[in-house]
Amino acid sequence: MAQAKPTAGRLVIGSKRYSSWSLRGWLAVRLAGLEVEELVIPLAGGATPAVKAATPSGTVPFLEHEGARVWDSLAICEYCAERAPDLWPADRAARAHARSLASEMHAGFRGLRSAMFFNAGREFPGAGRTPEALADIARIETAWAEALAAHGGGPFLFGRGFTLADAMFAPVVGRFLTWRPEITARSRAYVEAVRAHPLVARWYDEASAEPEAWRIPAYEAVPEGLAG
Repeated sequence: MAQAKPTAGRLVIGSKRYSSWSLRGWLAVRLAGLEVEELVIPLAGGATPAVKAATPSGTVPFLEHEGARVWDSLAICEYCAERAPDLWPADRAARAHARSLASEMHAGFRGLRSAMFFNAGREFPGAGRTPEALADIARIETAWAEALAAHGGGPFLFGRGFTLADAMFAPVVGRFLTWRPEITARSRAYVEAVRAHPLVARWYDEASAEPEAWRIPAYEAVPEGLAG
C-alpha cells in the first residue's frame, strides 16, 4: 500500500463556497506545490470561535509551513513566490505591474465586495449593480485590458502562465460568474480562462461537495436593495 506523503505544515481556510480570501491563499499554496494539510473551517458570516482559535489574526487563510507562520492572502502569495519565483513574471517591469495589480485588488474594490459577495454555487444575474460596484467593475476591466494588451495577449493577465496576479483576481472572476454583470468580450474570455484553470475548477468542485449544513442563508439569496 502506498504511503501518504508527509506534510510540512497546514493551510487553514474557510468554506470554499464563500471564502474568497481563502481562494487566493489556497491557489498560491497549490501553485507553489507546498505539501501541507488542508483544514477547512465552516464560515458563519463573520469571525467564529473556531477561526479565532486556529489563526493568529482570527481570519483565514493562515499558512504554517516548515516553521513559518503566514497570515493574510497577499503575504501568503509572497511567501509562496519565494519558494516558486515563477509565480510572478520574470521580467522586472512586468513583475512590478503584477504586484501593483495584486496590491490594488488586495486593498480596494469595496463597492464590488459589498454588493456582489462571493458564492461558488449560485447565480444572481442582473443583481448587485450599485453605482459603487459598477465603478469598481469599470476599473477592473481597464486594469485587465491593460495587462492583457501589454503582456502577451492572454489567456492570463501576464501571458500564458497563471501568476499570483491571476490568483488575486480569481474571486473577482467568481463574482462575475455569480452576478453576471455586463462586461466586454475580452473580459469574458479572461473570466472563462481563469474558471477553466485546473486548480480553480478543483476549488469549485470541492465547494460543491461541501455539506449543505455549512450553507449560510444570507449568502444564498440576493439581499433587499440589491435585486436587479
